[in-house]
Amino acid sequence: MADHLETSVTLPSDPASVSAARAYVVDTLAEWGLPADTEVSDTVRLIISELATNAVQHTYGQSPTFTVDVALDRDERLRIGVTDSHPRFPRRLPAAVQQDNGRGLVIIRWLTVECGGRLRIRPTREGGKTISVELPWTVPAQPMTAAGQQEP
Repeated sequence: MADHLETSVTLPSDPASVSAARAYVVDTLAEWGLPADTEVSDTVRLIISELATNAVQHTYGQSPTFTVDVALDRDERLRIGVTDSHPRFPRRLPAAVQQDNGRGLVIIRWLTVECGGRLRIRPTREGGKTISVELPWTVPAQPMTAAGQQEP
C-alpha cells in the first residue's frame, strides 16, 4: 500500500449526513483493506457516528457543513477527523443521572484509549475546530464471522 492515503468529504450539517459520513468512512476503509465486518471497523463506525452527530447537533446552525477527513500513514496510523466552522469547543458536561445526551465525546475518548489511540481537538485557521482521532492501523489477516471469531 502507499505510504500515505487520504480522502475527505464535505456534507451538510443535517441529521441525514451522519449515516452518509459513516458509510463514507467504512467504504473508504474497506477499499484500504479493512473489512466492514471487523471489530475495528465497528469501533471506527461508532467513532465517526459520534463525531458527525456532534457536528450536526452542537453547531446550532452556525456551521452549514462539516468535513470528514480520513488518512492512513504508512500502514501504521489511521486518522479520522471532523471539522466544522462553529468556534465553540466541546465542553465536558456534568454527569447527570437523567441526562440523555452529552456523552458522545466521552464515548469517543474511551474507544480511542481502548484502541491505543489519541483524541485531539484543535482550532482551524477559519475559526472553527477539528476533532480528530488517531488509531493504530490493525487489519486482521482473516475476516471475522458474525460470532466475532476469525474465519479459517
